[in-house]
Amino acid sequence: MAYALNRFRGIFPAALTMFDRDNNFDEEATARHWNWLIDHQKADGLVITGTSGEFIALSDEERLRAFKLAQSVVRGRVPVIFGSGHYSTKLTIKLSEEAQKCGADALIVILPYFQRPPKPAVIEHFRRVRRATSVPIMLYNNPANSACVELNPREIAQLVEEDVLHMVKSTFGTVEPVHDLSSLVGDRMAIFYGSFLAAYEGLCAGAHGWISGILNVVTRAAKAMRQAIVMENDPHRGFRIWKQILPIVHLWTYQELGPVSDLAIYRSMLNSWGLKGGYCRDPFFPLDEKQESKLRDLLEKSGWNDPDHVLDSL
Repeated sequence: MAYALNRFRGIFPAALTMFDRDNNFDEEATARHWNWLIDHQKADGLVITGTSGEFIALSDEERLRAFKLAQSVVRGRVPVIFGSGHYSTKLTIKLSEEAQKCGADALIVILPYFQRPPKPAVIEHFRRVRRATSVPIMLYNNPANSACVELNPREIAQLVEEDVLHMVKSTFGTVEPVHDLSSLVGDRMAIFYGSFLAAYEGLCAGAHGWISGILNVVTRAAKAMRQAIVMENDPHRGFRIWKQILPIVHLWTYQELGPVSDLAIYRSMLNSWGLKGGYCRDPFFPLDEKQESKLRDLLEKSGWNDPDHVLDSL
């Protein structure tokens, strides 16, 4: 089946799911954040109930609530990719069918996690999900988080030929899979760089877009970077923008606030801007007072205490 994959281009935040202080799913705060990403940050699309949406901490019923919420909040303004992956093929199909009913523009399906099925089983998993669905499927190629064997570019290209896969989120520090897929499948697949470690290089290597949790806070800067690299053929300006984003990357990669999750950092950044960042679901605990104070200092030093000012200076 042919899909209009040119809809899936640009900066797609892996959108946060908001929880309250008692770990309850906060639909109102989640809707507010998703609207902010679309209206203020001008996101090209959203990925919901992915890793940064804490799908692993959501019950199936809560994922369904998030699917329905996305349908009511987004209302077709941007494409939305629903995270429907599960370890079990049966439950992945069930969640995928529910996502389709809620108007998913596409599905992002994580590699079967934790139990480490062999590669032929992983490939058959995706074939069976495809047979049960009728919207584009994005492979979430993230072996580090799933403890599953990755699919290499040639295997992915074969599944593109079979009309099993239509997009990929390539979640590696290296961009080698991106340029290999660009060579093997070109525009027959929407290729997204999926880490925050080398997004500049990923876009230069041929990625059609970028998906990451960090895009909950640097969306507009990321859009400016992609505009420079892809639309204006100005990688030098793109690199200058990337260097503006790097201080936010380094908050986690160098653990500048101590041993905290990246999602807790983004939530505290949103709070510091006068927005409501909500809470992660335990055991991703919020920053303590000392960490919050250090974060404010680091944001002021890098200019990210005022994200609009950062953008104006790019």
